[in-house]
Amino acid sequence: MANPVRPIPTYADLLALPEGERAEILDGHVVTAPAPRPRHSRPQRALGRFIGGPFDDDDGFGGPGGWWIFVEVDVLLGPHVVRPDLSGWRRERLPEPDQRPIAVTPDWVCEILSASDPARDRVTKRRIYAEHGVLHYWIVDPDARTLEASSLEAGRWVDAGSFDDSETARIAPFEAVELPVGRLFLPRPPEESP
Repeated sequence: MANPVRPIPTYADLLALPEGERAEILDGHVVTAPAPRPRHSRPQRALGRFIGGPFDDDDGFGGPGGWWIFVEVDVLLGPHVVRPDLSGWRRERLPEPDQRPIAVTPDWVCEILSASDPARDRVTKRRIYAEHGVLHYWIVDPDARTLEASSLEAGRWVDAGSFDDSETARIAPFEAVELPVGRLFLPRPPEESP
C-alpha cells in the first residue's frame, strides 16, 4: 500500500490549533514549543528594552528610531511560518505593521536558544532565514550566557561577533547603542559567580 501524500500545512492549520499553542511551520511540518522558562524570557524582555527602547519606542523622542521591534509575531517566509523570539523591520520596509502573519522578511531576527531543541535555531531556522534574506541574525544562549551575531552577505552567514556576559558591545544593525550583554541574563547562582 502506498503512503498517502501528506498535505503541506498552511497558516490556517496554525490558526486551528488550540488558543495559546506556540507553533511554527518549518520545512513542511507543524512544530510546537512549550512556554518559555524564565531564563529564556529574561533575554527576550531585556533585548526588547535595550534594543526596542531606543529603536522602536523612542522613535521621534530622541532615540535612533526607525524600526519596528516585535516579540513572537508570526512571519511568513515562503512555505514557512516562523515565530522568532524577537524580530525587527526598518519602518520604511513595513509601513503597515499590524498584519498576521507578517509577509515581509525581517531585517533582523533574534532567537533565544531552547535547551530542549537548540538545533531548531542553530540549523533549521538559520538556513530558512538565510534563504529568505534576513540580513542580521542573533542567537542568544542563556546557558552559555553568550550572544552570537551573523550578517548575511551574498546569501551566506558571516560572523559579526560573539559576546559573553562580561562585554558591552555595539552590534549591527543596532550599533548606535551599547548593549550590556550580561544584563540579558538571570543573575548567576551564588556558587557560579566569578
